[in-house]
Amino acid sequence: MTPNEFQDRLLAWFDIHGRHDLPWQNPASPYKVWVSEVMLQQTQVATVIPYFNAFIARFPDIQSLAEASVDTVLQYWAGLGYYARGRNLQKCAQIIAAHGAFPDSLDGLVELPGIGRSTAGAILSIAFKKSHPILDGNVKRVLTRFAGICEWPGSTDAIKKLWKLSALYTPVHRVEDYTQAIMDLGATVCTRGKPNCAVCPLASACRAHLENRTATIPAPKPARKSPVKQIYILCLTASDNSILLEKRPGVGIWGGLWSLPEFDTIESARLWCITRHIDIIYDRTLPQERHSFSHYHLDFTPLHFQTNNPNHFVMEANRMLWYKPEQFSSLALAAPIKRLLQQLYKD
Repeated sequence: MTPNEFQDRLLAWFDIHGRHDLPWQNPASPYKVWVSEVMLQQTQVATVIPYFNAFIARFPDIQSLAEASVDTVLQYWAGLGYYARGRNLQKCAQIIAAHGAFPDSLDGLVELPGIGRSTAGAILSIAFKKSHPILDGNVKRVLTRFAGICEWPGSTDAIKKLWKLSALYTPVHRVEDYTQAIMDLGATVCTRGKPNCAVCPLASACRAHLENRTATIPAPKPARKSPVKQIYILCLTASDNSILLEKRPGVGIWGGLWSLPEFDTIESARLWCITRHIDIIYDRTLPQERHSFSHYHLDFTPLHFQTNNPNHFVMEANRMLWYKPEQFSSLALAAPIKRLLQQLYKD
């Protein structure tokens, strides 16, 4: 199949079956496309839409995002995960606002925090209608199956092949529609499990389909046992129903979010309270929970301690503050911590 035929078939399918009413499409401004593409990294469209709508309602343009605090931005990001994306959005907004215009070149975009080659290509093609290839997860799957690439698509060799293929098939005309079309095809037809080859416009030339290998292509990521980290999380509540929350450092897991103090052992949590003259009048250990990150599992055991003298506790550089349940909605909380707090106060 020639590149022209590949493009024509895909665009004809898109005109009828593609997604044309996504909230960042009408109109497709550079700002909206950028925010949506960053949110869509590692996250499905259905999950992103309500977050995107709330984010744009609060930060309707670059300037409003640039002027917002990191805490406020993360409040609207909480629950999406991969929080460095939210922090990078705010950093980018400040850079772009200072520059005075949204970059419209590949070099200008990839210099910004959190924008890689594929995200830059999507912004340039969809918002600026400039011909640039992309290679997100959906596009990798479509091209891997179409070309019959047997390697895991995240390998160095496979990535090189896929970028060449993506560049080969990306058109000059209607590039904004083509870019959305190939993402839509991967998301709705050429899915990870049970692809619907019967309705795929590329099936007649797809090697994986013709060779009955759609179940094995793309190849899975080589198995690697994820390590497990075990911690204790302190839920220190006071007689007025408030709880002590800790703001995490700006980098790392849950960077910049409000969380709960962490400890290696129950004894170290008790000692921490003793050294701060916190009298514990009640304590219990809650069931262990697991939260999985991309590269390890976090097993955390909540410790519920109650005190009647919260005012005696000296705050540490304003990184630890007491909050009541009615204030939780205004805080940027990591999803598992938010669920834990909801359960704690439900009980």
